Amino acid sequence: MISINITKDLNTADGALEAHFNLDINENEFLTLFGSSGAGKTTLMRLIAGLEKPKSGRIEVHGEVWFDSVKRINLPPQKRSVGFVFQDYALFPTMSVKENLLFAAENNEQRKNVDQLIEMIELTSLANRLPYSLSGGQKQRVALARALVRQPKILLLDEPLSALDPAMRQKLQNELALLHNKLGVTTLLVSHDIAETVKLSNRLASVVTGRIVKVCPPMDFFTSHTLSGKLQLIGEVLKIEEDFPITVVTLLVGSSVVKTVISCMEAEQFQIGSQAIISSKAFNPILMPVH
Repeated sequence: MISINITKDLNTADGALEAHFNLDINENEFLTLFGSSGAGKTTLMRLIAGLEKPKSGRIEVHGEVWFDSVKRINLPPQKRSVGFVFQDYALFPTMSVKENLLFAAENNEQRKNVDQLIEMIELTSLANRLPYSLSGGQKQRVALARALVRQPKILLLDEPLSALDPAMRQKLQNELALLHNKLGVTTLLVSHDIAETVKLSNRLASVVTGRIVKVCPPMDFFTSHTLSGKLQLIGEVLKIEEDFPITVVTLLVGSSVVKTVISCMEAEQFQIGSQAIISSKAFNPILMPVH
C-alpha cells in the first residue's frame, strides 16, 4: 500500500493555492491521475519522487516512510525506489540502448536483467543503436525499460505517450498493459486521454485544482452522467462553427472525427478543447470489425 497525505503551495494561472493530496494506492495497482492541465498531477508525481518537497504531511510506500514533516524525514530521490518516465524520453544521446539501461543499474543483479528487459520491449536487434537513430515509439520503450531496471516499488508515467501518433500510441498502450501484468509494479500514470485511461487503469483519481476529488474505476467516472441515451460517446471538441440558428460541432472521438449539430444556445456551454458526450436514444448501432 502507498499512502499519501501531503500539502504543497502551488502557483497556478488562477493564483496561489495550497494543494492537498490525500490518496491510497494499492500494491500492484495501475492508477491514473486524470484532470485538466495545471490541476497538480505532475506536481504530485514530483512530490512522490522527491523532486519537490511537500509543505507538510507524510508519504509511506510499502511500509517505508519517504517523507514525514513531523519526524523530519525526507528521503532524497536516489533513495526512493521510483522509476520515472517523462514525455521527452530523457535518454543519454551518446549511449546506446543497452548502455542507457546499464547506466541505470545499481548492482550486478540489475545489470544481468538488462538483456531481458531489452527483449521484453522487442528492441534486441537495436540494442547497440544510439537514440538519434530510433523512432519516437522506440525511444519511449527504452525510457520505460530504463525506468524498470532498478525494479522500483512504484513506476511514475508523466504522459509518456502523448507525443506519439495514434497508431504508435495504441501499440505502446498494449505493450505497457502487458508489462504491467507481467511485472506487477505499482504504476501511477498522468493522462488526459480517456481511452488510454479506461484501457490501462484499475482506478482513476480525479485531480481538480490541487485536490483529489474522486477515486473510482474509470468506467464509473466517465459514465456517471445522468443521460438516458442508448449510445454514449465521449469526445474532445475540435471546432465550433455557428451557422444561425444551428451550430456545427466537430469532435475527436477516439481516433475518429465526428460532426454533430446543436442549437446556438446549446453551443454556449462548449469551448475548443473541452470534453463532450454524444448521446442518442434512437440510434441502434451495428458493430462491425475494421479491416
